[in-house]
Amino acid sequence: MNQFEHLKDDDPEDQDETVCNQEEDGSINNNRRKTVSPAVGEHPLQYNYTLWYSRRTPSRPANTQSYEQNIRQIGTVASVEQFWKFYSHLVRPGDLTGHSDFHLFKEGIKPMWEDEANKNGGKWIIRLRKGLASRFWENIILAMLGEQFMVGEEICGVVVSIRFQEDILSIWNKTASDQVTTSRIRDTLRRVLNLPPNTIMEYKTHNDSLKDNSSFRNTKITL
Repeated sequence: MNQFEHLKDDDPEDQDETVCNQEEDGSINNNRRKTVSPAVGEHPLQYNYTLWYSRRTPSRPANTQSYEQNIRQIGTVASVEQFWKFYSHLVRPGDLTGHSDFHLFKEGIKPMWEDEANKNGGKWIIRLRKGLASRFWENIILAMLGEQFMVGEEICGVVVSIRFQEDILSIWNKTASDQVTTSRIRDTLRRVLNLPPNTIMEYKTHNDSLKDNSSFRNTKITL
């Protein structure tokens, strides 16, 4: 984790292809689709990670086709240095409006329940009161990129979901039936996010999400 922290304050290079501009219709200008590798002298991540953005009108019914139309791939990073350069130009989750999501997933895994890597998995869900999303999002992605969860290849990605009355943080893993792994992910989340002991965390399988066509159940804000 120290390698992330000491690079965060470095002066970023010109914004060029890592700049992400949010347009009025919620789409994202995506200028980076080429294969990404660490440059000479950079600190490689254990996995490449791709950032996605999605936005939709809540009144419109959600389905797989509409979801795929609304999600945009922003870019991929392969090193610590690339991540901080990229991250420094992104809008913070707390500054997003409406029904918006950032998804940071291992390269090759789409942030969809039906993806081969996700279909047998699930996610831990933490509901946040407004104002906490940016800090918690940064902490959880640094924990994931820094391999703090210690569960092998189980982690697929993380999502921050901005909603009108609350924000929601979730981390996806491959195997919902592996209770030892899901418990370790939960305990690591509590530690890296410094969650109060009484924080309620919900685990939902992607199979359940497919059945009720909903990412999150209607429960009260708990943090």
